[in-house]
Amino acid sequence: MFEDSLIESGGKLKTKRGATTVLSFILQFALVGVLVLLPLLFTEALPKQQLMTFLVAPPPPPPPPPPPAAVPVRVVKQIQSDLVNGQLRTPTKIPEKVQMIKEEEAPPPSMSAAGVVGGVPGGVPGGQMGGVIGGIISSTPVAVPKVATPQRVRVSQGVSQGLLVRKVQPNYPPLARQARIQGQVVLQAEISKDGSIENLHLISGHPMLAPAAIDAVKQWKYKPYFLNGEPVEVETQITVIFSLSGG
Repeated sequence: MFEDSLIESGGKLKTKRGATTVLSFILQFALVGVLVLLPLLFTEALPKQQLMTFLVAPPPPPPPPPPPAAVPVRVVKQIQSDLVNGQLRTPTKIPEKVQMIKEEEAPPPSMSAAGVVGGVPGGVPGGQMGGVIGGIISSTPVAVPKVATPQRVRVSQGVSQGLLVRKVQPNYPPLARQARIQGQVVLQAEISKDGSIENLHLISGHPMLAPAAIDAVKQWKYKPYFLNGEPVEVETQITVIFSLSGG
C-alpha cells in the first residue's frame, strides 16, 4: 500500500514538471518573436544616422591624370659643308656638274665720299685721314706725363754685388781666431748715389766678428745705381764670411 502511494505521487510530480517546461519554452519563443518584430513595426526607433551611412554610396574614384603633352620632335637637318677646319674637304665622288664661281669686279675708284678709306664727304685723294679734325688731332703733340723717380730703392744682394767695384777683405780678429770662431756677419747698408757706403747696421753675426766686418765694408765702393736715367740711393744687405780655412 505504501509502495502504491509512492508510485502515484511520483507520476503526478512528473506530469507537473513536463507542463511547466513546455510553458516556459512557449513563453521564451514568444518573447524572442516580440523582440524581433518590434524593430520591424517601429522603424522610427532605429538610428537614422547609422542607417544613412550604410545606405550612402562611396564616392567615385578620382579621374586618372591627363597624359603628358607630346614633346614636339625637332628634326635637325645636317648641311654638309665643303670646308673642314678652314680647308676644302676632299670630295667623296666626282660631281656631275662643276659650278664656276665668278667673282664680282671691284668698282673703279671715284671721287665720292666713300672713295677714300677714312675720308669725309667732299674730301680729295691724298688728304688727311679723318679730315680737318683728324689732321689737327694727329698734328698736336701729346704730352706724356713723366713718372717721378724714387729717391731710394731696395735691391737684392745679387744686384748689389754686380755693382761692387772695390772690396776690402776684413781682418780676422786674433781673439776670434784663437777661440776658433767663424761664421757669417749680415749687415744692412745704404749705398749713396755716388756708390759709397752709408748707415751700416748689424743684422746677425758673432759679436767678436761684427766690428771687423763693419770696418771693412765701410771701405767698399759701388757703381751708381740708375733708375729712369737718374742715380738713386740703394738699400741692400751685405754678407761677410769669416772662415778659419781662409776660404
